[in-house]
Amino acid sequence: MLKIKIISPGKTKEAWLDAALAEYEKRLTGTVAIEWELKEALPKEPYICLDPGGQTFTSPAFSKFLYQAWERGGSRLTFIIGGPDGLAPKVLAKASHTISLSPLTFTHQFARLILLEQIYRAVQIEKGTGYHK
Repeated sequence: MLKIKIISPGKTKEAWLDAALAEYEKRLTGTVAIEWELKEALPKEPYICLDPGGQTFTSPAFSKFLYQAWERGGSRLTFIIGGPDGLAPKVLAKASHTISLSPLTFTHQFARLILLEQIYRAVQIEKGTGYHK
């Protein structure tokens, strides 16, 4: 099974957002295990940072990137989402890759949902389902 750890500060404050995150986690069950760590910590394993200055992708290109990263990382990936002030320069400097979800700014809570939906979409693209269309 593929595994993703998402490190993000703070808890989700909105019940509807928790429900949406739970829905995508449920959809990923059996394919991708999601682990949440609610702090900004520098993990020992390689990680990918979400940052406005990072590389942008189309959804199909993100799917390809994700599966290639899983191959390199032994079926395990870690993403770090920053808080209101973004990520510390030392965290960004040690990232194996930096990506941007959009040129728009999102709260870290929305970024969690957008990232999780894009992970689900990437899996569906890889499987060849009609979800992406």
